Amino acid sequence: MKFQNNPRDPETALYTALWHACAGPLPTLPGAGQLVFYFPQGHLQQVEASSNQVIDPPRFNLPSNILCRVIHVQLRADPDTDELLAQLTLLPQPIQAQNGAEMELPTPPSPEFRLLSFSKTLTPSDTSIHGGFSVPKRHAHQCFPPLDMSMQNPKQELVAKDLHGNEWRFQHVLKGQPRRHLLIGGWRDFVVSKRLVVGDAFVFLRGENEELRVGVRRAMRPNGNATSSESSSDPPDVLANAWEAYTRTTLFTIYYKPRRCPTDFIVPFDRFMESVNMNYSIGMRFESKEALELEQKFTGSIVGIEDSDPIRWMDSKWRCLKVKWDQNETSTAHLPERVSPWQIEPDYM
Repeated sequence: MKFQNNPRDPETALYTALWHACAGPLPTLPGAGQLVFYFPQGHLQQVEASSNQVIDPPRFNLPSNILCRVIHVQLRADPDTDELLAQLTLLPQPIQAQNGAEMELPTPPSPEFRLLSFSKTLTPSDTSIHGGFSVPKRHAHQCFPPLDMSMQNPKQELVAKDLHGNEWRFQHVLKGQPRRHLLIGGWRDFVVSKRLVVGDAFVFLRGENEELRVGVRRAMRPNGNATSSESSSDPPDVLANAWEAYTRTTLFTIYYKPRRCPTDFIVPFDRFMESVNMNYSIGMRFESKEALELEQKFTGSIVGIEDSDPIRWMDSKWRCLKVKWDQNETSTAHLPERVSPWQIEPDYM
């Protein structure tokens, strides 16, 4: 099932909200009409991480970043694996447009739709086919339709759709001592069908029209071997289309997979310009802008400023800052040794 990212009606708004909830807190996708900078170097890194293959050096003399206007965004989910995919159609802009924010098209305000939602990382008991899904009390009270507490054993059926429009039926019960909110009847089928494992997250949404949605946010597995049945993916020579579009000022399409390689190689115009105007220096303290999947910020120091690939991408801002992360209770082993300027901000504390 596919929807454009233009939430003008409750159905599309629910789909869009569910897609983004399943994508997680990392880079926000731009909307149609926005100006962005496209980084071919970062695009190559996504393809390498997604395919577990080293891509041959590009034969094209592409600049390190290309100013583009977003023409179209389409959000998808693979019907077999639930892997998320965003298809973005871009149009390169004239070089002289880089100094003019007036090039930005006014974005009409989207109608607001009220949503209630929660997500929970699955535990071993949640993924057991012999048990049910334990719902934290606050989430059940905030997001589920109210139970009839006059019943001796309160229960109700929840009917929710996933990203593909498939209906899932769960029995929500309040039982045990102390009483707990559980999803049983139907939960086992969901676990098996979605191939859920410990570390994945269950996502639940309730719209203002009382329609329910469910989804899955996979644990980050950037070097996994999962395959996608989606016919649309980056071509083997991933930069060929970008080169032709850049030289001829024509449309080209890219594919972004947020749960495979959460790198923001499409950067909003204002965010990029703000970052390059910042005077970063060795020794400067910073904090991360992204939630880095743990929904918390990390701090560190800049220890070097240099091109990450000076031969192929000279003077590129992509991952040009070498950093050292502060040690804390959470392991920093998963954090990158290099970041881009727009991923951090000075820490003046």
